[in-house]
Amino acid sequence: QVQLVESGGGLVQARGSLRLSCAASGRTFSSYAMGWFRQDPGKEREFVAAISWTGGNTYYADSVKGRFTISRDNAKNTVYLQMNSLKPKDTAVYYCAAAARGPPSNIYDCDYWGQGTQVTVSS
Repeated sequence: QVQLVESGGGLVQARGSLRLSCAASGRTFSSYAMGWFRQDPGKEREFVAAISWTGGNTYYADSVKGRFTISRDNAKNTVYLQMNSLKPKDTAVYYCAAAARGPPSNIYDCDYWGQGTQVTVSS
């Protein structure tokens, strides 16, 4: 079992920045690839970014490429999402997820989920 707790969401103006954190507890954190997803009300949860077990490989949705950076610190059991140049369309609840089989690209790849943190970008 892995427990994930996100933090760092909030209200920010367009073109601003936020850094999300996801702290993991339970089974060995480094055994899991990690991902960030987001969901607007009434929409499906969508992939944002993913990172491999050691952090050597990262993957991004086209909509965030060049603006968001995913990273992890296995010593702190934490994965991060640095979000720069935020846009109103980035507004969503952001979820982190753990995936045992490799960097996730969709919700079905994920084994554990956090509770989510709200990010609101005002224009």
